[in-house]
Amino acid sequence: MSNEIIKVPDIGDVSGVEVIEILVAVGDTIEKEDVIVTLESEKATLEVPTSTAGVVKKIVVNIGDEVAEGSPLLEIEALTAAPTTKTNQKTIEKKVTKTPKKVVTEPAPVATKKTSTAVVNTQRLTGTKAHASPAIRKFARELGADINRIPGSGRKGRITKEDVKTFIKQAIQAGGSTASSVANFEVLPPPDEDFSKFGAVETVALSRIQKISGKYLHRNWVRIPHVTQFDESDITDMEEFRQANKVTAKAQGFSLSPLAFILKAVAVALRKFPNFNASLDASGKNLVLKKYYHIGIAVDTPNGLVVPVLRDVLTKTVMEIAQEMGAISLKARDGKLTPSDMKGGCFTVSSLGGIGGT
Repeated sequence: MSNEIIKVPDIGDVSGVEVIEILVAVGDTIEKEDVIVTLESEKATLEVPTSTAGVVKKIVVNIGDEVAEGSPLLEIEALTAAPTTKTNQKTIEKKVTKTPKKVVTEPAPVATKKTSTAVVNTQRLTGTKAHASPAIRKFARELGADINRIPGSGRKGRITKEDVKTFIKQAIQAGGSTASSVANFEVLPPPDEDFSKFGAVETVALSRIQKISGKYLHRNWVRIPHVTQFDESDITDMEEFRQANKVTAKAQGFSLSPLAFILKAVAVALRKFPNFNASLDASGKNLVLKKYYHIGIAVDTPNGLVVPVLRDVLTKTVMEIAQEMGAISLKARDGKLTPSDMKGGCFTVSSLGGIGGT
């Protein structure tokens, strides 16, 4: 036996490739072509196999290191082929030959139907690092699956795309009931609301994948830090229009603020992207697509925050929206809103302009 250094093979004209996964540990016995590390360039993920079988003696790289073709990865003690393989095989065959055949006269046992159990009930310990490439991890995330609870069928327990699909299918067959639910992150049941009383609706059944992934997506929404996206928009024409008409609006008793334009834009966006103008029904199995565009505005009052709703914003002009917005805001601050004034909203806009926000 001799020690051998396993190096990065020919990976094309690429340098400075980052090590993102190390799939072996010192003392592991590895076979030829076993994947030992995963590298990631700007354009692809590369799985590096070993060219020699042996026992890992030393790992030369760390996660986050940058390597190139020829960079050392690990040192292994090469193994020679076991010479007793054929002898052992002959011994086994000999024993099998000598074993007398037993005639089974009892009737074959009747197979009992087992209730399928979701793979999410696996005993994989929480906190253990799953062996999966970034592409597989992304695939699992898109389906809302916890990669750390998916048993792998690949080399050394590596998770494949088929493993993720099987995980999801078995979870669906089990009705989405999992033993991996995280306490204190249960979503409240959808309200049993008749949305049709506010306007026309269309009910669309959720796909089976959507039903099962919803719980995982909700868990991730609660537990993962959020990022807010800010974009800049040229509102020169909008502001010229507002300045040209604000005197007219003032004469009619209301203010033409940028919020009126924002509400109109939101209504147009909801029409273009109907899934944002939707709610789950009480069963959680259907999506109710709303054909109306009622938008709530958050109003700060002496008694607390309230959200009155402006109806049919899409069909109204910006001037009409501004006038109605002024009236309902005054009604809110006077404490004269009725319950129906605060029902039926599809979307809510909070404006911080009054306190200096933009």
